[in-house]
Amino acid sequence: MNQNGLKKELLPRHVQFLALAGMIGTGIFKGSGDTLAVAGPGVIISYLLGGVLLMIVMVALAEMAVVYPQHNVQHLVHKAFGFRVSFVVGWLYWVNWTLVTIVEILAAGSFLQFWFPAVPLWLLSALCALLIIGINSFQVKFYGEMEFWFASIKIIALVLFIFLGGAVLLGFTSFAPATPTEHLLGHGGFFPNGLHGVFSACFIVMFSFGGSELIGVAISETKDVEKVLPKVIKGVVVRVILFYILPITIIAGLIPWNQVAGNESPFIQVMDAIGIPGVAHIMNFILLTAVLSAANSGIFATSRTMFALAEKGEAPILFKKVSGTGTPIAAIGVNGMLLLIGAGLAYFAPESIIGTMMTIPGFTMLLLWLSICAAQLKLRPTYTNMPAFKMRLFPATTIIGIVGLVIIFLGSTFSNGVSIGTVVCFTTLGVLIICAFIKSKHQQGDKSNPRKTA
Repeated sequence: MNQNGLKKELLPRHVQFLALAGMIGTGIFKGSGDTLAVAGPGVIISYLLGGVLLMIVMVALAEMAVVYPQHNVQHLVHKAFGFRVSFVVGWLYWVNWTLVTIVEILAAGSFLQFWFPAVPLWLLSALCALLIIGINSFQVKFYGEMEFWFASIKIIALVLFIFLGGAVLLGFTSFAPATPTEHLLGHGGFFPNGLHGVFSACFIVMFSFGGSELIGVAISETKDVEKVLPKVIKGVVVRVILFYILPITIIAGLIPWNQVAGNESPFIQVMDAIGIPGVAHIMNFILLTAVLSAANSGIFATSRTMFALAEKGEAPILFKKVSGTGTPIAAIGVNGMLLLIGAGLAYFAPESIIGTMMTIPGFTMLLLWLSICAAQLKLRPTYTNMPAFKMRLFPATTIIGIVGLVIIFLGSTFSNGVSIGTVVCFTTLGVLIICAFIKSKHQQGDKSNPRKTA
């Protein structure tokens, strides 16, 4: 096994599409129906607010990455706050992406059942898991190429939907509403559930945007970080905001928000309403590609996070092992086993497993974004050289980002009562904090005992 570390083989287009792949998935193709149900057409404002917070987090991450080009997110948090906070954030992020990846694999299996209804969900999900594990076992450049094409399919589909749906909304077909604003302003108005609905939808929106920080995970395997990262982040933020806000506007303009079915993608509903032949098969293929892409990003995130934890002594040294092609093969193996176990859970509860697990990751994603902003707030005064790409109006901008994320976190945690996601999130957080203190004391004991450190 090669112990030298990860290889820098990700190209700019790989990194850019890696972040897009993490963000453009079930959050837009399926989750957009949930946000419309909560806020109505006013969800457009929710996505704009989420986009502002996304920009703050990404700029903070890019600034730190330019100053410390050899540090990924895990390293940056460790540098800012030390072992205990880094331990909690790192493992929390790993838990988050492990759950997200399992959900995406289960979703992929459910989409395959559209064509193979007689095959059980757990088996189809396991086959998808094996495919993703195989892709990630090769050198990282191969993974980047696969993710590039996975993400390309999703983006092309969104672009075509925007052009087609926009043409319909503007009256170029017979299906067009009486006016482009008929559904946007009707059925209770633009804010049918008031501002409360707009802010309530922000939690789902932030979860949908989750995955952008994969750029930070991939930093240590990216060439020319100082030149590449600022351009990539600017492009990703603009594209993601457009790929969410424009499709949502089109959906809300073509279908009454209160008629969006919760168990079906609103994209399929729009296409069905327009009357495009074969739409079900086309959209099912796109949805399958979307979730496989997100799962592909997820196994990358979990394995690299585990590798970074091992580098800092926060995970067993076994996970520092890399293959001859420069991939963290031990971490991929362990996370791959968990992925197969997650697919097996569908054997016991095929109807409810996806919905139950989807309630958890949003909380951990918000905590991670908070840690990125807090790390930038702490590290900025310690820079030896101020980078050309930096946060404007610091520290006010970063503080605004932190306050916004805290409000969304607290609001989504307590406004609708105690959910399964809330219980799991705070239980996991408590366990990790206890483990961090135990591990920290153990390390201090080793340093103070010459026989152990010898």
